[in-house]
Amino acid sequence: MTLPGPVMTASGTAGYGDELAPLMDMSALGAVVTKSLAPFEWPGNPAPRVHPTPQGMMNAVGLQGPGIEYWLSDVLPDLLATGATVVASIWGRSVDDYRRAAEMLADAPAGVVAVEVNLSCPNLEGRGSIFAHDVDLSAEVVAATEACGRPRWAKLSANTDRIVEVAAAAHDAGAEAVTCVNTLLGLGYDPDTLRPVLGAGGGGLSGRAIHPVAVRAVHDVHAALPELPIIGVGGVASGWDAVEMLLAGASAVQVGTATFADPRAPLNVQRDLLAWMEDRGIARIADVSALT
Repeated sequence: MTLPGPVMTASGTAGYGDELAPLMDMSALGAVVTKSLAPFEWPGNPAPRVHPTPQGMMNAVGLQGPGIEYWLSDVLPDLLATGATVVASIWGRSVDDYRRAAEMLADAPAGVVAVEVNLSCPNLEGRGSIFAHDVDLSAEVVAATEACGRPRWAKLSANTDRIVEVAAAAHDAGAEAVTCVNTLLGLGYDPDTLRPVLGAGGGGLSGRAIHPVAVRAVHDVHAALPELPIIGVGGVASGWDAVEMLLAGASAVQVGTATFADPRAPLNVQRDLLAWMEDRGIARIADVSALT
């Protein structure tokens, strides 16, 4: 797969459609990765859902969304009209939910070039709390999404010491690439109420604080599985942050939490990354990892 650029938005941080279009040329990005979609409408978690931290934020949005059917008919056309390359992220509460989501995307327009399978969400099948923490279940989910008819990227969790095993199992099950990583588990308390700051209790920590963890995850997966393409995500807010991901073995990068501070962050990161490469006479993204 060839993308227009090396930097994408990260799922859950840039909406479902053309929300960022008034602020940047969406076609210049590598891809717009949508907030994760289920085969059904989902209300999400109680408020408050987002809380700032010194080097990022915690969220417990709860995967609120309108469902794939509505997205295909009422949201995707406007996004494609911007010239954006689109990657649809999907989630579910069970393996069958993922299967249904993939089937619903089978006839999506060609502008939807890949499906990111979000394995980092809770499951209701009694086999552990997070799909991506279970090697066999992760492979089962990926295998179940074959019907989407386009490349699949398995989005992994760094909240497990088995990330390399999960990546290998997802690849063997049909994932053409893996996305490393989703948020880390976090919890914070309000100094006045002495209650958790998020309505759901705990949440996912993202932003610059998790960047070294994400870089390490990319490095470890690449070292063990050098032929497996990796999309690096986690605390990327500058061109150098993106370079670190590439040095560790990523083939592309996603920008997420930084977009909340500056909606133009993905394009700014891509510009600064390409400038860094040009200053050093590096013509291809693939050549960055060869520097280490």
